[in-house]
Amino acid sequence: MMTIVRNSWIEGLGKGDRAAMFLFFPVLLVLLSGKAAFAAEASKIDTGDTAWLLVSTALVMVMTPGLAFFYGGMARSKNVLNTIMLSFIILCMMSVQWVLWGYTLAFGPDVGGIIGSLSWLGLKGVGLEPTEGSTIPHQLFMMFQGMFAIITPALITGAFAERIKFSTFLVFTLIWATLVYDPLAHWVWGGGWLGDLGALDFAGGTVVHISSGASALIAALVVGKRKGYPTEPIHPNNLPLTVIGAALLWFGWFGFNAGSALAANASAVNAFVTTNTATGTAAFTWTMVEWLHRGKPTILGAATGAVAGLVAITPAAGFVGPISSIFIGAGAGLFCYYAVVILKPKLGYDDSLDVFGVHGVGGTWGAIATGLFASSSIPGSTDGLFFGNPAQLGKQLIAVAATWVLACVVTFVTLKVLDGIMGLRVKEEEEVEGLDLSQHGETGYYL
Repeated sequence: MMTIVRNSWIEGLGKGDRAAMFLFFPVLLVLLSGKAAFAAEASKIDTGDTAWLLVSTALVMVMTPGLAFFYGGMARSKNVLNTIMLSFIILCMMSVQWVLWGYTLAFGPDVGGIIGSLSWLGLKGVGLEPTEGSTIPHQLFMMFQGMFAIITPALITGAFAERIKFSTFLVFTLIWATLVYDPLAHWVWGGGWLGDLGALDFAGGTVVHISSGASALIAALVVGKRKGYPTEPIHPNNLPLTVIGAALLWFGWFGFNAGSALAANASAVNAFVTTNTATGTAAFTWTMVEWLHRGKPTILGAATGAVAGLVAITPAAGFVGPISSIFIGAGAGLFCYYAVVILKPKLGYDDSLDVFGVHGVGGTWGAIATGLFASSSIPGSTDGLFFGNPAQLGKQLIAVAATWVLACVVTFVTLKVLDGIMGLRVKEEEEVEGLDLSQHGETGYYL
């Protein structure tokens, strides 16, 4: 009966209708097969991992405005907006650079262990499907890594705050990101030679902190001291703003470190725990040392110590346990305090907002400490020196040295060339007036 009904229905169609129906069947098969292929591809995406990485990306993004507040509060009132602007405009500019060419240089197919190829230029071939072995969309990984590429050059701005020409700063940032950050990210995370060597860097001790801290020291030396430094008093304009910035950095750093597990898994939890533990330890250590050394504990010291702890635990977060993170945090509080409070005045360089003392020293300590405290008992980790593998410490030292050399050489050459072409500093009268007015025509406070 069903056959008779079906045949009758077909015979009832006109010739044109029957032809259209039979033509439609192959199209329908193609559509169904494409839908099945898409469903198979989508099934590779883990929704939990994707959700966590979306949140982590947003957390890392908010770190750059947090850094703007942290730095802005420490600047003088006549430079507060300019200092905030340096970080904010990097968020805008680097968002474009990363899409156009930064991502492919950092994570594109490897070329000789040194750089990524240009095959992903403008995100060509970077779609919504996961890459091999991944559980998140490729574009999400790209965005997550992009937030690291944004905050790293923003960190350097604290070294030449209150005296850099805005136009020169923009050109310097683009060149530095392309010639320092992108290759270094490839060396460590993108299939380059440091990753092949086995150097450990969970979330950016070398790529983010040593690179920015070393470059900051060179920038402070090349750009020169602020007018009046160190003979005239230079006080922060708004410490509550700095503390808000430090709190936002601490908050965002959970995405920075725990998100670097690239999945909602045990490694992310471990990184979350070690990040918080090391940060609290470093802040408390800095405060106690300052109390003993200077007679009074300060909120600026506690906030700076917290950032130092965040920096130091970054390369180790997913490779060490909670107790080891306490030692790493305590070391960060001690070493960074010495670099900022004792070493900088002794050597006389003007690193305005202590980028080298916190990120250069803290990042170097964290990368070395990873080679000391890494433990194979942590998922995805290997043993360091203290757990029977001295070779790992050697690999960490090579990574530290390579990062220092690349960052220092490229930063020095770039600044010297730009000084000859554009000039690095604002005019003396513009510096005295303040960069808020001279560079932007506005002021932060109307009192």
